Amino acid sequence: MLGSVQGLTEFLPISSSAHLRIVGEFLPSATDPGAAFTAITQIGTEAAVLLYFRHDIWRIAAAWMRSPWARHPEEASDVRLGWLVLIGSLPIAVLGLLLQEWIEGSLRHLYITASMLIVFGIVLGVADRWGMRKRELAGMTLRDGILLGFAQAMALVPGVSRSGGTISVGLLLGYTREAAARYSFLLAIPAVLASGFYQLFRHWGEFGPFGFGQTALATAISFIVGYGVIVAFLRIISTYSFMPFVWYRVAIGLTLLGLLASGILLPI
Repeated sequence: MLGSVQGLTEFLPISSSAHLRIVGEFLPSATDPGAAFTAITQIGTEAAVLLYFRHDIWRIAAAWMRSPWARHPEEASDVRLGWLVLIGSLPIAVLGLLLQEWIEGSLRHLYITASMLIVFGIVLGVADRWGMRKRELAGMTLRDGILLGFAQAMALVPGVSRSGGTISVGLLLGYTREAAARYSFLLAIPAVLASGFYQLFRHWGEFGPFGFGQTALATAISFIVGYGVIVAFLRIISTYSFMPFVWYRVAIGLTLLGLLASGILLPI
């Protein structure tokens, strides 16, 4: 169940960590899967990104390794994109370490999750409505890369959404829906894999409320489901807006607030 939820929600701008947090409350164990389980299962979805974007990743990595300071027009944009992914990964790495106790504790409070689903859903709607949607990744600047890096770091709080945060800022900076989404996927690779393997070795044998076999199965399922979601998502946004995701986020956030207020769910 949780592996499918992770695969379905990781790449959509609706927050996979929020959905894992919420769904965990309705399982027989009725418990938060935890930050460690969430980070480890994300290895599966990032493996799907590596597979789907393998040609882009290879091209960017090869150009960067041949000459990190390439000036040739055919390689310059790929080299710059490689640098921007590395630089953009720094905010989430630094803040993830500094705020680790909060990330694994108080920031998983369900009232915070519900609020972030609603607030950043509205942000996504505003960005999709008012963004110019004209720029492509070849024209990305250092300033944009840093801003998108901090946007990704906001996803340390369940409910924000890694893809939702970066896509929203990308749209506000004038990038097309496809460019914003593709960059959010590429930017997530270093951070998610580093976080996933860090949690894997740090919590080896103790993956929250689940054992190794259950966690491994969830990770494998998230890979399979996640790959299908990438294919569908990139096709959908080339034609349709993000508004269905905006309304979904607001509806889930309000529903969660109602469940908390009625006492059906406990906030922690």
